[in-house]
Amino acid sequence: MSKVIARLAMSLDGYVAGPDSGVEHPLGIGGERLHRWVYDLRAFREAQGMTGGVDNADSRLLADWNARLGAVVMGRHMYLTGEQPWGDNPPFHSPVFVVTHHPRETLHKDGGTTFTFVTEGLEHALDRAREAAGDKDVSLAGGAHLVRQFIRAGLLDELLLHVVPVLACTGTRLFDDLGEKHIEWEKTAVLDSPEVTHIRLRALR
Repeated sequence: MSKVIARLAMSLDGYVAGPDSGVEHPLGIGGERLHRWVYDLRAFREAQGMTGGVDNADSRLLADWNARLGAVVMGRHMYLTGEQPWGDNPPFHSPVFVVTHHPRETLHKDGGTTFTFVTEGLEHALDRAREAAGDKDVSLAGGAHLVRQFIRAGLLDELLLHVVPVLACTGTRLFDDLGEKHIEWEKTAVLDSPEVTHIRLRALR
């Protein structure tokens, strides 16, 4: 069965987006700082339909992630903030299932991306994503609220954090509001580079 994996850039103090995240500021005000390390990587540029870029350990890690991806689940807020900047050729190149309370017709975009809007809840969205992914993995794209729902429900298998050496101090934190239950994770890999530290974790159930 495919795994459900979330990949997020995060500050040292646990923020994954800046304040006032919305259409005008998809990553929140100042949130671009958390993603600065990725913009010049070859794997990132290829996913955006561009050429060139740096081929280093960070890029190879991202390329491995892209190769594992079979389908995506995301929340409505992430879709609404990303719809305009993604344009007609979004970077997913796979089926995307948007968890929402607002029904909408499936959108077919260039590059193989389709957006299907699922109103029956996150578990139904995950079932559809697993079916679409086949033997590949399901990417839980976010935002943070949806990732927390998956963690609380015990549906997230792996977490890949890109920890950036900055204190954001404000914005959206990843691990808020998880309740009082003790949650165990196993560290399976760590890759350190000058701009970011990648930590891969597996949920212990």
